[in-house]
Amino acid sequence: MTRYDLVIKNGKVIDGTGNDEYQADIGVTAGLITEIGSINDADCAAAGEVIDAAGALVTPGFVDIHTHYDGLATWASRMNPSSHHGVTTVVMGNCGVGFAPVRTTDHDVLVKLMEGVEDIPGVALHEGLPWSWESFPDYMDFLEQRQFDMDIAAQLPHAALRVYVMGERGANREPATADDIAAMKALTEEAMQAGALGFSSSRTLNHKSSTGDPTPSLTAARDELVGIGEALRNADAGVLEMISDFKDIDEEFETLMAMTEAANTSMTISLAQGINPQGWKALLSRIDLANEKGLKMKGQVAPRAIGILMGLNCTLNPFIQLPSYRDIAGLSLQEKVACLQDETFREQLLSEQSTSAGPALLITNFDKMWLLGDPPNYEPAPENSLGAQARRAGVSAESLALDAMLMNDGQQMLYTPFANYAQDNLDCCREMILEENTVMGLGDGGAHVGTICDASFVTYLLTHWGRDRTRGELIDLPTLVKAQSCDTAAAVGLTDRGQLVVGKRADINVIDFDKLASDPPRMVNDLPAGGKRLEQTTQGYLATICHGQITYRNGQPTDALPGRLIRGRR
Repeated sequence: MTRYDLVIKNGKVIDGTGNDEYQADIGVTAGLITEIGSINDADCAAAGEVIDAAGALVTPGFVDIHTHYDGLATWASRMNPSSHHGVTTVVMGNCGVGFAPVRTTDHDVLVKLMEGVEDIPGVALHEGLPWSWESFPDYMDFLEQRQFDMDIAAQLPHAALRVYVMGERGANREPATADDIAAMKALTEEAMQAGALGFSSSRTLNHKSSTGDPTPSLTAARDELVGIGEALRNADAGVLEMISDFKDIDEEFETLMAMTEAANTSMTISLAQGINPQGWKALLSRIDLANEKGLKMKGQVAPRAIGILMGLNCTLNPFIQLPSYRDIAGLSLQEKVACLQDETFREQLLSEQSTSAGPALLITNFDKMWLLGDPPNYEPAPENSLGAQARRAGVSAESLALDAMLMNDGQQMLYTPFANYAQDNLDCCREMILEENTVMGLGDGGAHVGTICDASFVTYLLTHWGRDRTRGELIDLPTLVKAQSCDTAAAVGLTDRGQLVVGKRADINVIDFDKLASDPPRMVNDLPAGGKRLEQTTQGYLATICHGQITYRNGQPTDALPGRLIRGRR
């Protein structure tokens, strides 16, 4: 009788607790860790499989609490790009957007909202979503029948809930009546009892539908939020996730504190550096104060700048607003490249750019724009920006950007950070990572498919901060591994994973740390209706194991799909 289904031998274990690295063998039985120590040759010989991890790191599987795989999970089994980055658990339904509960008449409303907020093509959603549900429990039952390469957990999205209860009034952000709030409370409690991991909402003007309408939850009043919080308390389940502009930081934060207190649970809030280099600290100080008062709140932070990718095959590039470019925007990539290599067309395009007026937009700020190389450099120096290079060369930044995008047969991408890069370095990210009341997040796996590929945050956290950074201090690996496994799992109440401890789930990574790297992002056409999205693979993950089964070897998928829906209440 086989004692172990899997043995990982001779690895350098970083167990997710924050403790120092140590060498050990790990035995896995029936999807759980059953031994950490020294496993003899006879037991190894009798095991179902043995992985020789000599010289490699062995870590917990990573837990990503901020993704948007709500649509992908209904038609696909692989949650990539996250699955390429050692992730074995994802939480979706963030930022208040998702697809349940929903009435048949409101399918288009939720698709347009997801399309606008998260840059997922509406045509792909319309073709891919089976809409085999109405209520949130129905949605959970549908997902429970599916198999994945990792575990997935879902949150109840505020926008969908509001539209379901209030119809057009909810979509138009009208105030909720007492009856509306009572109905939302009942449905929220129902969702938590059905296993929703939490409730999410958005209060930022940046979140708009594809038709330009603000998200339905933008102006939800305090009584609505507190009422929903009370539903979580009644269900004795669920966490809260929130993003807000904090225009009146004191009033808004008081509202979120009231919601958290009513829910008797924890809340995470998106936290990033904006134009003001120190502005994020004002919000963090209030998060710290809330914790001192006994509330459980954390800022969700990123390990690098949040930025957009631009190119001829992406949603955005510096020329998309110009008349000549609009004329070719619908052509294939190969046809675009041919047009842009034509000197007459090129001169016309650049003349339009050079005569454009008005303030610099994000996509035309060449002093904050860099060529994304191979390997990708996400902490580029200001002297290497396209603007700085153009000035040194005595050419226009526009022509330099055009030349750059034509590289690699038109597939070369440009990188423009818009948060966490106000000072042209990632010092603020290091501070955020090490703060007591923060947790790793904001990677948005599954979203912004034509402009952002930040599911690679997970790998970047280890490589940049644990090995590669040259522009400042590093962070020790045990701290980084704990931040992306134990701490993220704890933030959403998943206590059965995130550590390599006997009795916990056998979600494990075996990593050649010297070779660990993210490949450059690339565009693939694998969404329904031929929709395109950014993909980013890796080097150095020797094996990723979910629930005791090897799902990826050397970055390549196996046939194993052990991932399932997590029902939080259970």
